[in-house]
Amino acid sequence: MTLFRTITVALVVVFVVIGLNWLYYEIMGKRSAKIVSQEEFREGMRKAQVIDVREKNEFDAGHIMGARNIPFTVLKQSITAIRKDQPVYLYDSTKTLSVRAANKLRKEGYKEIYVLKEGYDGWDGKTKKKN
Repeated sequence: MTLFRTITVALVVVFVVIGLNWLYYEIMGKRSAKIVSQEEFREGMRKAQVIDVREKNEFDAGHIMGARNIPFTVLKQSITAIRKDQPVYLYDSTKTLSVRAANKLRKEGYKEIYVLKEGYDGWDGKTKKKN
């Protein structure tokens, strides 16, 4: 094999893996939660538990007003802090961790789970930052 062909094959494999990863998160997201726009998130969050699944330092740097922080890395240990009888609105920087968190919650019996489509990075609503 020539060097060019080896590089081409490697790039194709990388793109296929990226595509499959994206597809996995799209399917898991739709299976475990409803992916919602900012407007839908804003409307529903007043009557729900809003949870930021990013790490504490990211949360402290800025988060959606009214959200509480339960990092994905400790979700399994903190799951009892989330009520099953109220909707759960999740977000992270993009939505990758939120989809994974939604999948965990669904497996634990949670029914009303919503994920912010654009994540915190796309949020243009009210935020709070720690000083």
